[in-house]
Amino acid sequence: MIDLRRVQVLRVVHHVGTVTAAARSLHLTPSAVSQQLRGLAREVGVELLVPDGRGVRLSPAAHALIRHADELAARWEAARDEVAGHADWAGGVLTVSGFPSGLDMVVAPAVADLRVHEPRLDVAITELETTEALEQVLSGDVDIAVIVPNLDGPPTEDPRFEQAPLLDEPQDLLVPVGHRLADQLGTTAGATLDAAADEPWVLAAQGSCDQHELALVACAAAGFRPRVAHEVREWAAVASLVSHGFGVALVPRFVRIPGELPVVRVPLRDGPTPRRRLLTCVRRGSAGQHPIALGLDALARAATRLAAPEPVAGR
Repeated sequence: MIDLRRVQVLRVVHHVGTVTAAARSLHLTPSAVSQQLRGLAREVGVELLVPDGRGVRLSPAAHALIRHADELAARWEAARDEVAGHADWAGGVLTVSGFPSGLDMVVAPAVADLRVHEPRLDVAITELETTEALEQVLSGDVDIAVIVPNLDGPPTEDPRFEQAPLLDEPQDLLVPVGHRLADQLGTTAGATLDAAADEPWVLAAQGSCDQHELALVACAAAGFRPRVAHEVREWAAVASLVSHGFGVALVPRFVRIPGELPVVRVPLRDGPTPRRRLLTCVRRGSAGQHPIALGLDALARAATRLAAPEPVAGR
């Protein structure tokens, strides 16, 4: 017999890359993770770890086992759903994660809706950027993650996850009040992105989220490379620097900007509008489980409400 808990440890090691990182994700010690893998190796009768310099790496046999393990995990999640369907639902627990602006825009409103309409569901919210969120979905600490696709993250067809579109969010150009592009707004929307080619730019700090790469790609598509003057991590800081004239920025349309800041959102026209895509991510096979299904439905409703009104240009 194979202990599925040990198989799960192997899957997490494969996902995060090292025994030490897997230990952090699974809330175990590295020695405990190694012990689980040695036990699994005895059960399957092959070595799963082989020396690699000062460390170890997964053996070809381990990779073969992982391919089957992903399918087994998905079928187990589906089995839990089917078995639970034979009993009356008396409540449950759900953990939802999101990156900061995703929490503000869709996760918090969705969970507030669940508290009213599904009082038997106990929902916990945790703030996680995409990379860590995927780790915790795989480890079972998070049931639903609201994420943005990472350039080096898993593809949407990754067999460990089910990823589904949640919100397609246009980006606007953020400029200070009195800026020449703001003055051109009038009653018609927008400016072209290349109109800001000669401006200094305020970008999200590289590595803090995918917004940095998105802005660079959008500017490149518009025919220029932005002159990056400042990099910061928080949207409020981006807006503050813009308001003081340190540069312009691209900001997702539904990100909340402090109302007291003298800035203007300028919609973009005459070209592909840069967009930030939000996804939901769950363990493959788990989407039908009642608590998770309720959470996914609530998130979809929150995203629909957010995107329904057409934003008006301006502050």
